[in-house]
Amino acid sequence: MIKIVAMNYVLEDQKENFIQLTKSLIEESRKEEGCISYSLYQDISNSNVLTFIEEWKSKEAIDFHNQTSHFTRVVPQLGALCEKAGDVKLYEEIK
Repeated sequence: MIKIVAMNYVLEDQKENFIQLTKSLIEESRKEEGCISYSLYQDISNSNVLTFIEEWKSKEAIDFHNQTSHFTRVVPQLGALCEKAGDVKLYEEIK
């Protein structure tokens, strides 16, 4: 299993637009075979930092996800609503 933590530094006046755009992305991503979980969280200390926390069955599932129409359509739009580039980290559980 792989966990993704993708932080987004959203422009204050674009936060609601960002959240609205993520709804279809989240809904469609959750339907993918390799998706375990996919949610958006708001930083308690800075409400303009919105973070996707995702769990995927495999790297192949992530690669497939990154090529889907909902991902390739929405993610560039989300980037345009941010003040700077996001920070994406992939993690594997230590067993």
